[in-house]
Amino acid sequence: MRWQEFEEEVRKVCEAHGFKTSFRHVFKDEGGRGEIDVVAERYGLILCFDAKLYSASRYRASQLRKEAEKHKKRCERFSVLTGKEVVPVIVSFIDDSVRFHEGCIIVPFHSLNEFLTELHYYLAEFGYL
Repeated sequence: MRWQEFEEEVRKVCEAHGFKTSFRHVFKDEGGRGEIDVVAERYGLILCFDAKLYSASRYRASQLRKEAEKHKKRCERFSVLTGKEVVPVIVSFIDDSVRFHEGCIIVPFHSLNEFLTELHYYLAEFGYL
């Protein structure tokens, strides 16, 4: 699977859960250009997804943490621009558990359906509700 296909799969799962999506959403602000792979909105809740297609040989937890920090900052910029609160989420192709780092939720792709089904539980667990 290529990274573009992986992003598309994340979008499809979100839409299957009733989210309205914006795909490869590009924005500009004083910080420059930013892009969010999938912006998903349902009932006033906005999730901003960054899809990471790491192979087992390339995967490093430290790299995923760095990406989470960058995605959180990108989402903060997007939030200021739109005037809406957003929840930053990274979806990783690597099997692992749902985690939280520096304000960003990290979800393995194989758990994305469960994450969206139990979304309010996870949002409460990680301090978003």
